[in-house]
Amino acid sequence: MKAVVFLADGFEECEALIVVDLLRRAGVETIMASTMMRLDVRSSRQIQIMADELIEDVDWKNVDLIVLPGGRIGTENLRKNKLVLGKCVEFASNRNIAAICAAPSILADLGLLDGKRATCHPDYEGQMTSAILTEESVTVDGNIVTGQGLGATFAFAFVLIEALVGFEKAEKIKREICYVEIPLDDKALMN
Repeated sequence: MKAVVFLADGFEECEALIVVDLLRRAGVETIMASTMMRLDVRSSRQIQIMADELIEDVDWKNVDLIVLPGGRIGTENLRKNKLVLGKCVEFASNRNIAAICAAPSILADLGLLDGKRATCHPDYEGQMTSAILTEESVTVDGNIVTGQGLGATFAFAFVLIEALVGFEKAEKIKREICYVEIPLDDKALMN
């Protein structure tokens, strides 16, 4: 299995790096591909990350999944890249595509979410008029996975792992990293 996570200046670092980390733990070859014509990319919090490859240099023939992390500026920079847009259309038709936070708005702009169930950051719901908005943390409709935002990143990544390598592998990684979904109640809040 092979995945490509797009990085553009202004990307939401946790939405990208948590996904990359967990996919790699699952044994998925995961490439961080810069869309900026240089390997060093700056996140929304001005953290400099070194991508693995430029998007133009990726060998696409065995890629099973592309991932678009969010971030307002990062999403706008992804939207400006014709290769990103072309890969979104290609992967939505016959492979797997995932977008989180602001990035599902790119899929909506391309008509890839027309009549499909999807979620995104609440600030971008107005740009998702052709989608059936679920307001869920993570929504799967066929081969398209969308996530609401940073708080949904772990769940988003585990859905991707399940799709690519199976439920058991996702559960194993959850145990290894001590991931537990804990509902908040009054006892959990600090005084």
